[in-house]
Amino acid sequence: MATLRFDALREVAQRKPLEIPLPSDKLSDYYGINVFTKEKMQDYLSAEAFKAFKAAVEQGVLLDRNVADQIAIGMQKWAKERGATHYTHWFQPLTDGTAEKHDGFIDFGDDGNIIERFSGKLLIQQEPDASSFPNGGIRNTFEARGYTAWDLSSPAFVVGTTLCIPTIFISYTGEALDYKTPLLKAISAVDKIAVEICQYFDKNVTKVNTNLGWEQEYFLVDRALYTARPDLFLTGRTLMGHASAKDQQLEDHYFGSIPARVTAYMHDVEIEAHKLGIPLKTRHNEVAPNQFEFAPIYEEANLANDHNQLMMDLMKRVARKHNFHVLLHEKPFAGVNGSGKHNNWSLTTDNGINLLSPAKTPKGNMLFLTFLVNVMTAVYKSQDLLRASIMSAGNTYRLGANEAPPAILSVFLGRNLSAMLDNLVERVSDTKMTPEEKTALKLGIARIPEIMVDSTDRNRTSPFAFTGNRFEFRAVGSSANCAASIIALNSAVAHQLNLFKKDVDSLIEQGIGKDEAIFQTLKKLIIESKPVRFEGDGYSQEWRDEAMRRGLTNITSAPEAISKYLSEQSKEVLIGEGIFDERELASRVEVEYEKFSKKVQIESRVLGDLAINHIVPTAVAYQNRLIDNLCGLKKLFDESEFDVLSADRKDLIKEISSHVTNIKRLVREMTEARKNANILEHEQDKALAYDKNVRPIMSAIRTHIDALELVIDNSMWPLPKYREILFSR
Repeated sequence: MATLRFDALREVAQRKPLEIPLPSDKLSDYYGINVFTKEKMQDYLSAEAFKAFKAAVEQGVLLDRNVADQIAIGMQKWAKERGATHYTHWFQPLTDGTAEKHDGFIDFGDDGNIIERFSGKLLIQQEPDASSFPNGGIRNTFEARGYTAWDLSSPAFVVGTTLCIPTIFISYTGEALDYKTPLLKAISAVDKIAVEICQYFDKNVTKVNTNLGWEQEYFLVDRALYTARPDLFLTGRTLMGHASAKDQQLEDHYFGSIPARVTAYMHDVEIEAHKLGIPLKTRHNEVAPNQFEFAPIYEEANLANDHNQLMMDLMKRVARKHNFHVLLHEKPFAGVNGSGKHNNWSLTTDNGINLLSPAKTPKGNMLFLTFLVNVMTAVYKSQDLLRASIMSAGNTYRLGANEAPPAILSVFLGRNLSAMLDNLVERVSDTKMTPEEKTALKLGIARIPEIMVDSTDRNRTSPFAFTGNRFEFRAVGSSANCAASIIALNSAVAHQLNLFKKDVDSLIEQGIGKDEAIFQTLKKLIIESKPVRFEGDGYSQEWRDEAMRRGLTNITSAPEAISKYLSEQSKEVLIGEGIFDERELASRVEVEYEKFSKKVQIESRVLGDLAINHIVPTAVAYQNRLIDNLCGLKKLFDESEFDVLSADRKDLIKEISSHVTNIKRLVREMTEARKNANILEHEQDKALAYDKNVRPIMSAIRTHIDALELVIDNSMWPLPKYREILFSR
């Protein structure tokens, strides 16, 4: 194994950046070239078919069979011109990845000859085998039927020789088996009630869009070193490895000069992403060595989520060309920063108003405050739901560390904006306001753009921070599907806006003026949600203590956090807003428990294998070398000299023996704990057992292995070390 390690290091040393030609000097010449955009549809469809398509997207009008056939023919013609020979319904099952089944454009004609054909029926709906996808007990394994249905709001695209059609994925009996179906429902739920709230202020608003801007953090490691680490290869993270003497402590990697080979990789990714209409804009070094980030321009949430799923796959495919491997695990290396996927979230109207951006008029700022306060209240009331949406086996290693927000959900607004909310509470009376109070209040609201200049500094420790015209949900994990957190957030906000409107309308019915009714309702919400506002250091023990006093929850166990999907508040939000029914929600939770258990199970099995088959034999071989050395010394020196010269080696032999004995004992205990977990009937019990009984033993085994790494001859150590993986590029 040590030979393989050094072979891998020599291979890395010979790597050179690839020379990547641009497809054109102008980005606009190739941007979206592999996407069947509305502009291209106009070229390939009749005016009648294109008009019907627009009506289906914008008004929900059903496509008839003839129109669907026309669209399919036009789409096929365009795709073939881009080199496509196959098509697939591209969907997002509950596996944290995407799925696709490729079919050729081939059929028998009426005369029995082979022809190329693609129909509206094949475009709109397919029936992939759904038996092996996670479903949380919603269906039996032998019941294989599931349906994919075209999502008209997300354009088709070509990857390689395949036309990819974004779709939802549902069971034979209609339950959602994917992320996209509930995401579309959650987006629609916010749209409906947000329009009604907006019309308190502007009757011209007829649609509210959810916008998403994701920031994708990732590690790049050389492929030779990656394949020489079975733990990285099989689990996505290192299950052992002592810290490098130098890692991120000098903070010299963050925003530093990008290595040439990495720049070549990023350049290639950007070209391919732009061809697919993914508006990548930003690239930079992140905090940890070999950690980087991509970020796009914001888009509507459904499309942005599709683009992020496509992007993660694209990053991996391009990395292979450059002899890199992309690590999207939230914590691939202990002791250095992990990777998140910050979700920048906002709401905009169809007439161009950002509902989370301060305006230039008191009326516009009233609209801004209305949505700001309701979002903040939604986070406060549904803190457990939001945490559940971002919890996973990988993200638990990252949350609360020095680079990620804690598991406590708090909202950062900035001192001045927070002070303005407190001031609004003081100024608004519970009875009818005097003209002087109204004037003072409106003057105060008019000052929002002025005071916002210095109140939007980012708080890196806040899981949910206001950054001037959006909220940044920083707790989302790097490998996660963005949809999970957006479903929870949109649903919580939609639910809160519905409660807000009900309260305002009730006051109006009592004869209170509209503005005053809005002010009074906002005052109540500001007071109610104040515990969730926090401006300080979220990493500190003082904040944990203070959060407990405020009644905020701090759940660090993934299975315990996931269970909150089924709390009364979460059900009221998710089922009440029509995002899931009881059966669908219960099945989702079962899937999350099962994913957690299986990931920890795999990690445990890999660690046990490496410990017994790689580390222990290496330690024993080195120990035998020391024993041979002692025997040689004993022959050369008399007893008194030998005792002096051999003391340190004897101690080292004892130390190695102790570590080996403990590793073997702990691996046996871990195997037994795993067996005990596996026989548990309920997925929640199994997940809790893996979390509380298996994971601690894994940590203990790692401690002994990492100690051995420090004392065993470097040339004998079988696995690439942190200093080699993190600094070879």
